[in-house]
Amino acid sequence: MLPRLSRFLTLSALPAVLLLSGCATGPVLISKNAAVPAGVDLSGFWLVRDDAEARRLSAAGGGGEPLIPLTRKQRAHREGKSGGASVQVFLEFGESLKITQTYFGLFISYDRSVVEEYTYGENRIMAIGPIEAARVSGWEGRSFVVETLDKSGTTLFESWHLEKEGKVLIRDVRISKGEKDSFVHRQVFDRQ
Repeated sequence: MLPRLSRFLTLSALPAVLLLSGCATGPVLISKNAAVPAGVDLSGFWLVRDDAEARRLSAAGGGGEPLIPLTRKQRAHREGKSGGASVQVFLEFGESLKITQTYFGLFISYDRSVVEEYTYGENRIMAIGPIEAARVSGWEGRSFVVETLDKSGTTLFESWHLEKEGKVLIRDVRISKGEKDSFVHRQVFDRQ
């Protein structure tokens, strides 16, 4: 009788344990495609169209704290102490971009000062000072996509794609936690 009761209790508790363990896991980043789509080359010099809206949104931080006025190092230091969402540290803006696309990755230079390197199909932990976050990058259709996830479960989503026969570069940026977006912005760049 005792072995049956023990087995019954074990089996009846199993769904609850599985449910709780499923709830405990946070968001997970899904790896992106490493293969460059045929005919897609983001390389070139790009100049942002009048982006007064980006400056306004950045100063307001999408309704929260500023995103741009602090340097990357200042943001990392502040976020490392606050324990809040830290994906802002990995977000860069610039009025001019130089993009170099290679067979293995993309290099983006913002205003000739900060250069970001992305490897197609990458899935790794990134660190800036005390801030660590998971990052995946690669191709979704004809768009290059980078997703960065911090320990609080906040995601920075960035994508770049070409329009107007390759003369216009569109960059979409979104910071979200769960289903709630705290910052959404689109930048439009013209090829120089």
